[in-house]
Amino acid sequence: MALTNTSIIRALSSRNYRLFFTGQGISLIGTWMQSVAMSWLAYRLTGSEFLLGVIGFTGQIPSFVFAPLAGVLADRWNRHHIIIGTQILAMIQAFTAAALALTGVITVWHLIVLSLFLGMVNAFDIPARQALVVLMVDKKEDLPNAIALNSFLFNGARLVGPTVAGILIAVLSEGMCFLINGVSYIAVIIALLAIRLNAGHKPEQDANVLQQLKEGFGYAFSSGSIRTVLSLSATISFAGMPYTVLMPVIAREVLSGGPDTFGYLITASGLGAVTGALYMAVRKSVAGLSNLLPVSMGIFGIGLLALSQSRVFGISMLLMLLTGFGMMIQMASNNTILQTIVDDDKRGRVMSLYTMSFLGIAPFGSLLAGTLASRIGAPATIMCCGLICLLAAMLFAGKVSVIKREINRHTGKTTI
Repeated sequence: MALTNTSIIRALSSRNYRLFFTGQGISLIGTWMQSVAMSWLAYRLTGSEFLLGVIGFTGQIPSFVFAPLAGVLADRWNRHHIIIGTQILAMIQAFTAAALALTGVITVWHLIVLSLFLGMVNAFDIPARQALVVLMVDKKEDLPNAIALNSFLFNGARLVGPTVAGILIAVLSEGMCFLINGVSYIAVIIALLAIRLNAGHKPEQDANVLQQLKEGFGYAFSSGSIRTVLSLSATISFAGMPYTVLMPVIAREVLSGGPDTFGYLITASGLGAVTGALYMAVRKSVAGLSNLLPVSMGIFGIGLLALSQSRVFGISMLLMLLTGFGMMIQMASNNTILQTIVDDDKRGRVMSLYTMSFLGIAPFGSLLAGTLASRIGAPATIMCCGLICLLAAMLFAGKVSVIKREINRHTGKTTI
C-alpha cells in the first residue's frame, strides 16, 4: 500500500497498523453503543442521577489506581499479548452484560460491577496500547499520523455509535447494544492475532516490579518535558473535561431544550474533535507541536468561557465545536510528544502515567464540578473551568522551549 509522506493516512502504509486500525474501527463503534446503552439502562432502572455518576466513576477510577502497575507490566511483558488478553476480557464483559439484559434479570448493581470490571481491564489495556503504537508503524516519522488517526477513529466512532445505539434501544433493547459490542470485539481480536511485530521491545521479566515502578516515576518526573506534558494533561482532565458532565444541565436549564438539544451539543463537540484529529493527521512531523500545547489549551479555555455566557442554542453549538477542537489538539499533541521523547524501555510506564493524567484524574474533576455546580450553577462552574485552562495555557507557555529542545534531541532535527 504505497502512500506518500504527505498523505493524510500515510500510517496505514504499515501493515500492522492497518490491521489494528481496521479492527479498532469496528470495535469502537460497539464500545460507544454499549456506553450509551449502559447509561440509559441505569437511568431507566433507577431514575437516579447519582447512580449514573457512580457508574461513570467506577468505570474510570481503576485507571488512577492500577495504571502505574499496568505500565510496569507493559514494560515487563509482551505488549501485543497484553492487548489480546484485555480485548478478550472486554468481550466477555460485553457478552455477560448482554446475557443479563436480554434475559431481563439485570439490575443496577450488575451494571456497577460490570463497569468496574471494564474499568480495570481498560486500566491495563490503555498503557500497553499506547506503548505498542510505535512498534506498529514501519517509519517512526509516521507515528504522529498514527496517533492522529487513532484520535480520528475514536471520535468518529463517537458520532456513529450513540446514534445507532439510540435507534436500537428504541426499536429493540439495550441488551442488543451489549450483544453487538461483544461481537465487534471479534474483529479487533482477529486483527491483533494477524499482527506480526519485529523484536523492537524486549521485556524485562527478571527485574523487580517495585524497583521498576520507582524507576518509572523517577524517570518521568526528573524530565522537565515529560513532567510538563503530564501536568498539562492532568489540568485539562481535572478542570476542563468536567464540562461534559454539566451538558445535560446546560441543555435543559440554560438553553430550555430536551434530550435532542443535549445530543446535538455532544455531536458538535465530537465534530470539533474529529476536525482537530484531521488537522493533526495532515501535519507532516512532530515539528512545531510544542507551540500547539499552550495555544490549544487557550482555545479550549476561551471556548469554555464563551460557552458559560451563551444563552443561544446556535452559538452554543459553535462553541462546542471550538472546545472539541481545542481539546483534541491538546490531547493528541501531548500523546505525540510523549511518544517521541520517551525511551522505549520505559514507554509503558510513562504512558501509564499519561493514562492516569487524562483518565484517572477525570472522575475527581467531575465530582468537584458537580458539587460546585450545585452551589453556584453550571454556567458559573464552566466559567471557572475555562479560567483555569486559560491560566494553565499562560503558565505553560514558558515551558515550550524546554520541550522543543527535548524533541530536537530525540529526533536529531531542529524544530520551530
